[in-house]
Amino acid sequence: MLCNIKQSYSNIIQQLKIDLTLQKIISMQLKSRNTTSISDLNKFIGDSVELQGWILNKRSSKGIVFLVLRDGSGYSQCIIAQDKVGEDTLKEIDGLGLESSIYIKGIVVADERQIGGVEVHADEVHIYHNTQDYPIAKKEHGVEFLMEKRHLWLRSKKQWAIMRVRNQIIFSIHQFFQEKGFVQMDSPIFTGNAVEGTSTLFETEFFDKPAYLSQSGQLYGEAMAMSLGKIYTFGPTFRAEKSKTRRHLSEFWMIEPEMAFHDNDMNMDLIEEFIQYIVKSILKSCKFELEELGRDTTMLEKVAQKFPRISYDNAVLYLTGKENVNGRNAIQLLQADLENAGKRIEEIDADIVSRENAIKAGGMKKGVIAFNEKKILELKAEGKELEELKRNIPQWINSAQNFEYGSDFGGSDETVLTRLFDTPIMVYNWPKAIKAFYMKEAEDNATLVKGVDVLAPEGYGEIVGGGERETDLNILIDAINTHELPMSAFEWYLDLRRFGSVPHAGFGLGLERMVSWVCKIQHVRESIPFPRMMGTLFP
Repeated sequence: MLCNIKQSYSNIIQQLKIDLTLQKIISMQLKSRNTTSISDLNKFIGDSVELQGWILNKRSSKGIVFLVLRDGSGYSQCIIAQDKVGEDTLKEIDGLGLESSIYIKGIVVADERQIGGVEVHADEVHIYHNTQDYPIAKKEHGVEFLMEKRHLWLRSKKQWAIMRVRNQIIFSIHQFFQEKGFVQMDSPIFTGNAVEGTSTLFETEFFDKPAYLSQSGQLYGEAMAMSLGKIYTFGPTFRAEKSKTRRHLSEFWMIEPEMAFHDNDMNMDLIEEFIQYIVKSILKSCKFELEELGRDTTMLEKVAQKFPRISYDNAVLYLTGKENVNGRNAIQLLQADLENAGKRIEEIDADIVSRENAIKAGGMKKGVIAFNEKKILELKAEGKELEELKRNIPQWINSAQNFEYGSDFGGSDETVLTRLFDTPIMVYNWPKAIKAFYMKEAEDNATLVKGVDVLAPEGYGEIVGGGERETDLNILIDAINTHELPMSAFEWYLDLRRFGSVPHAGFGLGLERMVSWVCKIQHVRESIPFPRMMGTLFP
């Protein structure tokens, strides 16, 4: 009998839990299906609109709550007054935490001081969800903490802006190639062979056979170009690099065009036009996002100029400081940067102390305190970057001065080299030994290949790698053997040379590196929604 009572009681409790859950679900219904996007508010000045979004920021005064609402399209200040919504509603709104979700109906009012030049004076407010103790609040957080909360960090202003720039870059990539008559094709993610060397392959199993996650769609792109003339692929690629540097991801997106009847000069012309097209699109369509990121667009605007094209041989001379570029010497620039970084750190430390003392002294208004606290955080971030620069520069100098001809450029070498130029640079005619097996031998020097790397300015390094493809069947077979690759895995690829081979070329642009440079962010992990790098698999 007692057991039956306990069971019945348990069933009742369980049913109550279910009923409460259903109640919550039922209560969280859309208040409107006709809301206006925040990005369009300036079209409705003087009109009544309906908004839905999340609270990014909030402050209150007597009888009034000011909040910044975000909806994915943009941000807007909303003013909620007690005489409009009532005392109880205002108290409820004042108790909402950051990232609470709400509905607002109100009048759009012009105000040049506000984001977008408008604000919304609310007449009606409904709450979807009251969020409390949001883990990413206004205080300063380390990058490691933020990476663990990446699913929430994406909501911040900076990450919002980066993702919107990324979206525009993707759109302009498709637009560029489609306008030029390219056909988008897809290459497989599971492959049976290496493309960029065997040391960075992710091995898996494909129906009891060994397979690998694709390092590049290029080889398949060559096959497709032999059918359609001009193609491009756009998809994820994988490199099993045990690296956590600012420039490396294990999973990233690559754009890889391939063109029949093209040589490397034509290839470089296309690359230059392509990058210029993307940057022009960003400057036109993402002004607000770039402002939000604090991106000085001066260097981006210089992309409209002709890109310098320098041979690998000359690049080595510039890197080691043995030759100058337009009066600039790589080593001397680094030494000057080291000295300037030290001076600036001293200035920052003094400024921080001064502002902190002023706050402690009291007498400041809340707005002035908030301004100084924000400025202190900005100064600390700048100081941290400069301290890292001070640590790195001596290593860069040493690496540059001791660079051995025939080696590939490392990240620091690319940084040093690109600081000599105001635009992306194209380095061509590389040593054959350090490039992929499919690169075309230079006609006048069998130790060189007709490859090209494009290095972004401002220290961002390689964003494009490509070149002309080897068309001679026997040379290609020798290259496969030299790289100790399994010939059986490339028989299909060799057929492209056996049957109707033509001069052809192509390149690959890493989307995340492009985003990093355009947005001028310090780490490539911020350029992708959910980065995958060594040790990072969640979220």
